[in-house]
Amino acid sequence: MKHLKAFLVLVLIVVANSVSAQSTFDKWPAIKEFHEVMSQTFHPAEEGNFAPIKARSEEMMKKAAMLLKSDIPAEFKTNAILASAERLQLKSKALHKLVTSNGSDAAILKSITDLHDTFHEIVGLCSDAKK
Repeated sequence: MKHLKAFLVLVLIVVANSVSAQSTFDKWPAIKEFHEVMSQTFHPAEEGNFAPIKARSEEMMKKAAMLLKSDIPAEFKTNAILASAERLQLKSKALHKLVTSNGSDAAILKSITDLHDTFHEIVGLCSDAKK
């Protein structure tokens, strides 16, 4: 019975976090657009397939720039989120430069992983801002 209760609490937490991220994407379409490119390039890179990020690094850089220029919902217009979004833009430019200068796969993986972490930092800050 204890295990069932613990499992149900865990499921509730996961569902709440999913709903929170979903509503962030609904409220801020530009972050959803960035996420689509990120998910379609980061996960293949994790598995050693660098073709998607090499083909789409410019698109990712543009989506990061659009994120800052987009209509950011008032609840997400905090100094921390804006600073993280600026870092996301700078890191996406650095990644694109690395790709266009034929950087090593290891360097590209390190760069896209850092960019991915920054993206998740923004999503986490958005969740905190809604509380």
